[in-house]
Amino acid sequence: MTIRRTPGFVPRIGVAAVALLGSLGFLVWRQARALEGLADLAQVRTERRLAIDELADMERRIQVLESRARVVPEARRLLGMRTPNASEIVILPGEVP
Repeated sequence: MTIRRTPGFVPRIGVAAVALLGSLGFLVWRQARALEGLADLAQVRTERRLAIDELADMERRIQVLESRARVVPEARRLLGMRTPNASEIVILPGEVP
C-alpha cells in the first residue's frame, strides 16, 4: 500500500504547518500579554490599597492633632494661653449666619 501523492501535496502540508505554528505562536504571545496585564493589575491594586491605608492613617493623625485634648495644652505651653474667667467673656450681638 503506497500513498499516492498529488502534485502540490507537500507545499500544502508546509503551508498548513506554518499556519499551525503561526497560530500557536500568536496564542503564546497573547497569553504572555494577558499575564503581564494581570501582573500590572495586581501591582496597581496593591498600590491603591497602600494609598488608602496611608490616607486613613493621615486622617487619624489629623483628628488627634486637631483634638481639644491636644490643642489646649499646646496653646498653654507654646502661646501662654489660658481658659478665660466668666468676667472676661464678652458676647457680641450679631446675626446668626
